[in-house]
Amino acid sequence: MIPFNKPHITGRELEFISDAVACGHISGNGKYTKLCQKLSEESWGFHKCLLTTSCTDALEMAAILLDIAPGDEVIIPSFTFVSTALAFVRQGAKIVFADSRSDHPGIDELAIEHLITQKTRAIVVVHYAGIAVDMNPLMEVANRHKIPVIEDAAQAIESYYLYDNQKKALGSFGVLSAFSFHETKNIQSGEGGMLVINDPKLVQRAEIIWEKGTNRAEFFRGEVNKYGWVDVGSSFLPADTIAAFLYAQLIEIKDIQKKRIDLWNNYMRLFEKGDNVRIQLPLIPEYSTNNGHMFYLMLEGIDIRQRLIVHLKAHGVLAVFHYLPLHLSTYYKDKHDGRSLPYSEHFADKLLRLPLYYELTFEQQELIFTLIREFFEKN
Repeated sequence: MIPFNKPHITGRELEFISDAVACGHISGNGKYTKLCQKLSEESWGFHKCLLTTSCTDALEMAAILLDIAPGDEVIIPSFTFVSTALAFVRQGAKIVFADSRSDHPGIDELAIEHLITQKTRAIVVVHYAGIAVDMNPLMEVANRHKIPVIEDAAQAIESYYLYDNQKKALGSFGVLSAFSFHETKNIQSGEGGMLVINDPKLVQRAEIIWEKGTNRAEFFRGEVNKYGWVDVGSSFLPADTIAAFLYAQLIEIKDIQKKRIDLWNNYMRLFEKGDNVRIQLPLIPEYSTNNGHMFYLMLEGIDIRQRLIVHLKAHGVLAVFHYLPLHLSTYYKDKHDGRSLPYSEHFADKLLRLPLYYELTFEQQELIFTLIREFFEKN
């Protein structure tokens, strides 16, 4: 059996978890939480990082930090996971959905300005498959309208935006950014996430929200002589044992990334060699690096995709489709303004994700390619 995903274990996770236990501080904001946050700030140039129990929590913190309230509008892509919208819906915001690009599942940067109104309080972009949204034109629009940008970078660890012979880490453009360390991500801690705060003015309040609405973090740094309830918040901190697991992954990220990118490139070589005109391969725009998070195929429609999934499963290979458009979801379809978002629906109907994880072998990829080729020869 070739699973869709298999969480990679670097080999030092239990060592660091044992050390966290031995340190006697296994609740939040301990030794390994601080190590993970410091390493992330140094590696990618983020101003401040706070580990969270999930990317969803990080997005919820972002919505609280920006004081999103009932009546506010937040622009997000429809082709994304529910957490992207949920964090702002919980604050009472109206979601204004943007369509995908025609050539990539990511948000259509050129459509965003037309969606801005006097009620728009945030623009949330999703770097789908770790591939950058075209950030320069998007930030120009956002800055001109004085609207904060939040990056949902759940899939985008160690991915970069390229411009003027420079590169800048995804997650460093927005006022706030959110990462995921779910077991399906490149580096993982089972569950887990991280909020990135790039605006220094938001750091103090972010820590308060992170610590259940208290100034506890300042107290333990000796900055105040007592702590108490000073704002809204929740218990967003992960246990330090989770951070210890994550630290074992973070220090091996270069090795993990090299293997995943090698696997991604091997898939591309196989399918380019196959020359199947009924399959479209993923696009990597010239302004983005590829972090090897996901390899997908674009098929002709739902029916053939479902039959291919069944064919692969019958031969021991698990492939999956991805998001259903949020503007058509049971929960939000009656709240949506009724605009057609054809490209979101296009990717939802036709995209198929293939297995991609550290332990996957080139031989297994050859088998997957052969099974897909044989399917199309018969269908």
